[in-house]
Amino acid sequence: MQCVMVDKGRAMALPASAARSLPGPITVLALLFGAISLLYATVGQAGGTAFLALMAFAAFPPSDMRPTALALNIVAATYSTWVFNRERVVDWKKLKPLLLASLPGAFIGGLIVLDEHLYRATTGVVLLLAGVTMIFRRERIGEPDRETPVWGACLVGASVGLISGLTGVGGGVFLAPILIALHWASPRQTAALSAPFILANSIVGLTAVLYAGQWPSPHLALYAAGALGGAIAGTAIGLKWFSQAATRYVLAAILLAAGVQLLVFQ
Repeated sequence: MQCVMVDKGRAMALPASAARSLPGPITVLALLFGAISLLYATVGQAGGTAFLALMAFAAFPPSDMRPTALALNIVAATYSTWVFNRERVVDWKKLKPLLLASLPGAFIGGLIVLDEHLYRATTGVVLLLAGVTMIFRRERIGEPDRETPVWGACLVGASVGLISGLTGVGGGVFLAPILIALHWASPRQTAALSAPFILANSIVGLTAVLYAGQWPSPHLALYAAGALGGAIAGTAIGLKWFSQAATRYVLAAILLAAGVQLLVFQ
């Protein structure tokens, strides 16, 4: 029988002793993580939702999934944040209240081990609703961004930070549709704000997850190399070739796909 995918020396169709001698499936996983990172990086996202969906399909141990996703988020978002900051497209003043409010929630969420089926169902529905909202939202050409109220930014940041820590998705897929729907940022600005938001929340969330006793996959270094390569290519594509409308529709498609993946791979 053939091995489909492996992690931690396990295979879906081969004994563990035989799987250890086959590096191929692990390499394939690394390439898939890279492809996910590329697609998400075009809109300033790291890929946490799809990382989790891929790991579920590859039969990762549940205790590995959240820390591995957060670690890959850190790798992908670090590069994207560096590039967006270098290009001077990150509005740090707008990001500050969102970020400061989100970090305590991310840490608290990281300490909580959520029921897997409840997490997948709830997150999948939220992502589907966010994707549909973004598709049917009318684009108002030339409309300026609204001033972001501090209380609103703190409320959104705290809520998204908690979800980030609970699920391991980094929070960008929840933050982005909120910013766009409330007209707090344009699609391009949202992409630039999402990357550092994901980076900070993933670092805090991973710290809490490790403290709670969950550890990433032993093959993390190879998976991280794939994620970094995808982030490099995806960030360049997003900055140079994506218009505002294209960014919005790609992000909507990602949200819908991630929602379907989380609901299907229960």
